[in-house]
Amino acid sequence: MKRIGLAWQILIGLALGIAVGAIFFGNPAVVSYLQPIGDIFIRLIKMIVVPIVVASIVVGVAGVGDVKKLGRLGGKTIIYFEIITTIAIIVGLLIANIFQPGKGVNMEQLTKTDISKYTHTTEQVQSHSFADTFVNIVPTNIMKSLADGDMLAIIFFSVLFGLGVAAIGERGRPVLQFFQGVADAMFYVTNQVMKFAPFGVFALIGVTVSTFGLASLIPLGKLLIVVYGAMIFFVVVVLGLTAKIFGINIFQFFKILKDELILAYSTASSETVLPKIMEKMEKFGCPKAITSFVIPTGYSFNLDGSTLYQAIAAIFLAQMYGIDLSITQQITLLLVLMVTSKGIAGVPGVSFVVLLATLGTVGIPPEGLAFIAGIDRILDM
Repeated sequence: MKRIGLAWQILIGLALGIAVGAIFFGNPAVVSYLQPIGDIFIRLIKMIVVPIVVASIVVGVAGVGDVKKLGRLGGKTIIYFEIITTIAIIVGLLIANIFQPGKGVNMEQLTKTDISKYTHTTEQVQSHSFADTFVNIVPTNIMKSLADGDMLAIIFFSVLFGLGVAAIGERGRPVLQFFQGVADAMFYVTNQVMKFAPFGVFALIGVTVSTFGLASLIPLGKLLIVVYGAMIFFVVVVLGLTAKIFGINIFQFFKILKDELILAYSTASSETVLPKIMEKMEKFGCPKAITSFVIPTGYSFNLDGSTLYQAIAAIFLAQMYGIDLSITQQITLLLVLMVTSKGIAGVPGVSFVVLLATLGTVGIPPEGLAFIAGIDRILDM
């Protein structure tokens, strides 16, 4: 009998999770039984991400050993990320203005959700400037950065360490072999962890649906359709054209990464697939030095989906409250989102926290987020 592929296993877990959550909607027992399973899966992923990133970057950079070459790679990477993220925000603003998902929404039909759990991290984001992002790249204590999963600081240290290994020549060979062994071992561990993915997806989506229910989607159906439509447009048109410029078929690319795309969507966490994406990109033909630097950096600097959703959600709330944002206010919104969305990928509920920190700058009542908190996880998947 042919074994069911990982993508199908995850989809089955997703469907069963939705069914169980819908059947036992409002039953606290579902959360008490399923939440630990979902938490274990997320913890397993977090456990393997940092060792893989460190080992892969050290091996990749030491293999290149050219500071100028790495500098050019870093410069091109950051410029590309900044351009494509800005385009994502602009697409979100344009689509929200054209389709107006917040027009005619009856706030009395919406269910308010407690958002106090997000507010304690909002001050961190509000004080988060573009300069702070670059200052925080340099760690004061690398052990603390490793423990906190501070990806930008980890990347910075790993690049410097890799250059150091390359600079000492033969004396660095045992160190290089050690990190190559760590990388190989961790990729094996990743493959074993992925076998648990369908159960993790089942638990996480089951908890979400049982807590908020499918009925919470109905009053906000237009917002949901606009966000997902904008995502599809951005991926197929913007990223598709970008890929075509570099001679890559975006649909062939999706085929290669189908397991990872389904898993990231189902768990609402891109971190769950970082190790497998790095592994697959190397098999696809990308040099280790590039994959080990560009992919982890993208997790902090290239949150296109989140920023697109944030732009639409901000305009949605303005329309719901009857606030007509001027061009100047929308440009301000764009600039603020460009800054606040950088380097905070580790913050819990990142999109929600960014929105809480951003809305006040353009006169939108932040408390309006309580109306969409119930479907935030589905919108931010």
